[in-house]
Amino acid sequence: MGELHHLGVKEALYGLSEGRFTCEDLVRDCLVQIAKIDPKIEAWAWLKSEAALERAREADRHRKAGKNGALQGIPIGVKDIIDVQGVPTRMGSTAFEDYMPSMSARAVRRLDEAGAVMLGKTVTAELAYYVPGKTRNPWNLAHTPGGSSSGSAAAVAARFVPAAIGTQTNGSVIRPAAFCGVVGYKPSAGLISRAGVLVFSHTLDQVGVFARNVPDAAVVASALMGHAQDDPDSLSDFAMVPKVLDPKPLFQPPRLAAVRTPAWSLADAGAQENFTHSIALLRKSGAGVETVMLPDAFSQAHEVHRTIMQYEGARSFAHLQAQQRERLSAEINRLIDEGLLIEEPAYHAALESRTRLRGELGDFMNRYDAVLTLPARGEAPATLMYTGDPVFCTIWTLCGAPAITLPSGLGANGLPLGLQLIGGYLQDARLLQVAQWCGLKLGFHHSPPELN
Repeated sequence: MGELHHLGVKEALYGLSEGRFTCEDLVRDCLVQIAKIDPKIEAWAWLKSEAALERAREADRHRKAGKNGALQGIPIGVKDIIDVQGVPTRMGSTAFEDYMPSMSARAVRRLDEAGAVMLGKTVTAELAYYVPGKTRNPWNLAHTPGGSSSGSAAAVAARFVPAAIGTQTNGSVIRPAAFCGVVGYKPSAGLISRAGVLVFSHTLDQVGVFARNVPDAAVVASALMGHAQDDPDSLSDFAMVPKVLDPKPLFQPPRLAAVRTPAWSLADAGAQENFTHSIALLRKSGAGVETVMLPDAFSQAHEVHRTIMQYEGARSFAHLQAQQRERLSAEINRLIDEGLLIEEPAYHAALESRTRLRGELGDFMNRYDAVLTLPARGEAPATLMYTGDPVFCTIWTLCGAPAITLPSGLGANGLPLGLQLIGGYLQDARLLQVAQWCGLKLGFHHSPPELN
């Protein structure tokens, strides 16, 4: 019973269904791991052990009564910008230190309906933006875990929970997952409701999942998906997406586009070498990998994203700034001040450019099963003052395309490097199939040394 915290989602579900252990056993072992390791990692913004154990006992009672949801008894971490009823949601900011939601976010309610056990709230950067929280990278305590979903990525990597949820407005799921050596999956925009989640940019914000492998990420994401009437941006027609995302084996190797993007020159030499090595390995395994360039229009994508993010972020936080400017960081105040200067015609032009780029990406993706690219510039930087550059995530977030990152090797400093795969919009099932195939061929099986 002493190694239950090492189990992934599907492994734990199988063990629970077989009666080899209870949810209380699983949660208790996770809490032991947290007590042992988290004083160094600091992944949690809120955690109450006895409350978690009581939720686990309730999950066991439901299981015994035959009420088995898709995630029955699985402990999950929730990023601290996502509302959980009766639990503090502090957004990584003292401006929200007294905020106690009266209702859980729709994603959290879906987790509840699936029988998951919300173990605690994970650390976020301030207002899911720039200024890091307290969390450290489990692979090396002197390095950032990435952001803004830092606590969620670190909690999965450190074996505190088998899965966690976070959000991405630019690179806040994919980058921390890559830095912490776990799988990060951001579904197509609109598949997971954002009702009850801090609004940074209503155009760009997306909810995502952290897990230890692709099938685990798929089963958690499946439980989160579905139309929500209280979220006007959630999709009502899911005809193209299976109700349960289960990456079945491919009958033939995938067709892949290796894309370096306009940001390629910013990547570290080690990341570039790992990317080349990963492509060679996938080709050797039978994949058809074509090295291609994105259409010229995508050279403007980063500026388009920045305009939309600053304009909408400034208007999301302007009222907060007017009331509590002194409690916000210089970085957030600068974002708001600069964003309020962006005029409406420039914003609407950026939205029109985004629509065109989504169409161009759709046409491009028709020729491939997935795009391969980098998730970050390289290993996690050796700093706790900066969460890393999201530049390799921007295009795909702007277009709302599904993206997933897989650990693919270790860099010169012994920290993880990753490979990002992007699919066509609403082609999440196919992307997960391809990612599962690629993950098996890449064969990454390392664990953070901080766990020893």
